Amino acid sequence: MRSFRLPLQISERKTLLVAVDLLLVNSAVLVALRLWTLRDPLRPFSQEFVLSQAHWFLILTAIWSLAAFLNDFYNPGMTDNLRSSGVALLRVTVLELLAYLIIYFFFPPQSLPRGVVLYHGAVSFALVAVWRGAYLFLLSRAPFQSRAIVAGAGWAGRTIVRAIRENANSPYRLLGYIDDDPAKQGQIIEGVPVVGTRHDLLSLVKDNDVSEVILAIARDMHGDLIQAIMDCQEQGIRITPMQHLYEEITRRIPVEHIGDQWSLILPMEHAGTGTFLPPLKRAMDLLIAGIGLLILALLSPFLALAIYLDSPGPIFYTQERVGQGGRVFRVFKFRSMIPHAEGDNDPVWAQENDARVTPVGRFLRRTMIDELPQFINVLRGEMSIVGPRPERPIFADQLAEKIPFYRARHAVKPGMAGWALINYGYSSSVRDALIRLQYDLYYIKHQSIWLDLLVLLRTLGAMVTLKGRG
Repeated sequence: MRSFRLPLQISERKTLLVAVDLLLVNSAVLVALRLWTLRDPLRPFSQEFVLSQAHWFLILTAIWSLAAFLNDFYNPGMTDNLRSSGVALLRVTVLELLAYLIIYFFFPPQSLPRGVVLYHGAVSFALVAVWRGAYLFLLSRAPFQSRAIVAGAGWAGRTIVRAIRENANSPYRLLGYIDDDPAKQGQIIEGVPVVGTRHDLLSLVKDNDVSEVILAIARDMHGDLIQAIMDCQEQGIRITPMQHLYEEITRRIPVEHIGDQWSLILPMEHAGTGTFLPPLKRAMDLLIAGIGLLILALLSPFLALAIYLDSPGPIFYTQERVGQGGRVFRVFKFRSMIPHAEGDNDPVWAQENDARVTPVGRFLRRTMIDELPQFINVLRGEMSIVGPRPERPIFADQLAEKIPFYRARHAVKPGMAGWALINYGYSSSVRDALIRLQYDLYYIKHQSIWLDLLVLLRTLGAMVTLKGRG
């Protein structure tokens, strides 16, 4: 008799988290209303009272959800780590209270209650914290984990195993690899044993109650392996390509492991090639660039004076960058380095705490204010508000030679803010550029107005908390 098993996929776990979080956040509103009535005997807690205050369910849930959205509260790397979840939940609660205080400031005195929001913040924090702890405890138990075999113990197999194992509370229990290389049989690779070959796959699946086979072979598969996979699928076993799972776990695309399956990077049809997204995105670009240029006009005299007094020389700095379709344009920035920082030397990567950066320039870079003149590039149509960060032509050529599919990032306009920037930061090496490319391609594949808004809001958060480069 088989034991109880309910293996949940990553998407199913996220759905469960969101649903229970929202249920608890709304429950916290009810508790907050009850606590509010306890302080005022003239205000009885009744069905009529709750219905009269129903707007608080909508308002507080919306504020809490927005704060969770800004803090990437449902990122698998966040949800599967108790400490990270706790820190993020604290930030969500603080943001909720700050948002309400700002709203409260603009209303007449005593026109809005304060107790309900304070109670809600405390109660929702407690309820969601207990739930997240229970979630991590229960879903890390064997019945809720997917028992998986990895087909392929090569580079791609090792990469997906490493990604899974780096996730402390992964939904996967890895039983082993299958690989036809005799030298790998019985070996332990990334902490997982090689337990057989393609001929053993079906029997291993049946004997070990396997629920999923992770296919980590990027190139041509042997006909026997294809047949074995089809046999597994007939038994109700889920077959998951390594590339899809890696993308779901890391929110990056593993360009090194795509092989000849280039459509996994840029599918034939995606939002960027549609009818509605391009004009909507351009309208958003023009609106934000217009507001940004007004702010730039107000700040420029003060910034120009600070830059010049700190380091006499040009106020603005222009540099060639590669844009959509490989077209080269000149990007505008406030100067943050000493004049002629590169001199006659070959171009070099900018480094963290670069000695060429001036004191005022360091502040400009930390707050990302040095990027504000790029609103001009957005207005001219050379850049977008959100997209892959544009690279210098000489570096783009070098990276295209070393990194597969590098030029695929030129399928869209480069951006002032980007998915790679908020998740990884700036690049200062080929390895950094590879990881940033993985994020850039994920953005291109999944681009939407909602993803752009997420990038924008998290970029604003980085500016306020001085998380730009030094």
